[in-house]
Amino acid sequence: MIPNGIRAKWAADEPVLNGWLAMACPFTAEIMAAQGYDSLTIDLQHGLVGYEAATTMLQAMRTSPVTPLVRVPWLDPAAIMKTLDAGAYGVICPMINTSEEAARLVSYVRYPPAGVRSFGPIRANFSAGADYGQHADREVLCLAMIETAEAMANLDAIVATPGLDGVYIGPADLTLGLTGRRYPTGFDREEPEMVEAIRTILAKAHGAGIRACLHNGTPAYAARAIGWGFDLVTISNDVRLLAGAAQASVAATRKLIGEMPAGPDRTAAGPDSKAAGPDSKAAGGY
Repeated sequence: MIPNGIRAKWAADEPVLNGWLAMACPFTAEIMAAQGYDSLTIDLQHGLVGYEAATTMLQAMRTSPVTPLVRVPWLDPAAIMKTLDAGAYGVICPMINTSEEAARLVSYVRYPPAGVRSFGPIRANFSAGADYGQHADREVLCLAMIETAEAMANLDAIVATPGLDGVYIGPADLTLGLTGRRYPTGFDREEPEMVEAIRTILAKAHGAGIRACLHNGTPAYAARAIGWGFDLVTISNDVRLLAGAAQASVAATRKLIGEMPAGPDRTAAGPDSKAAGPDSKAAGGY
């Protein structure tokens, strides 16, 4: 079986830079996979992605050495097992609130006797290797999301769950869970009580000998989280990156247009100009 690149980074005591895919597009996944991320997560919970599209995205990502993860919609054995059979090297599961739920999550990710995962790695046998069944329990990652007040109350028990590789903090839901609507929603929390909560989860995870991961909105906050000791940081997602790049491009162009001096050059390519009209060969002859 091809080794899990995230585990290799952690074994070398290096942080993992994770990207996020919310659009159901293999081409987007292929492009993102080529940008230097250590791992990429396909979002089946809040992303616009279904199982079939996710499978084609996993195939597209295989052109690069990036490690593929999937956030499943919920603590559902069918979704978790099918995701792994399709070739994901790890599962991020939302809304894990108790040690019992964490134990169920682990059981869905591991084969017997460690768990109850049914054997049928229809694509993983090809994408990961024909010996997948022998090594999957050791290579596949199981990450539980901590994002509610109930999870915080049960944190010690959750992080002590046998077989759990780490916890993944969803700061937006965690803020809603701990403070209600007192603060605006979002990822990069600056409120002292939220920073304390995030760092408490980090400390509890490391104290239990497992990894801590954090979802971020900006590179600056991700770097800050690595400085705190986080093992994996997610940097934005494909939707925000596309929107941000498009917005910056439009804004820059409008600024340049506004700075251009008035004169004949401003109208030379206007709608009535033959120089750039629809019949112009210079314009491509469309």
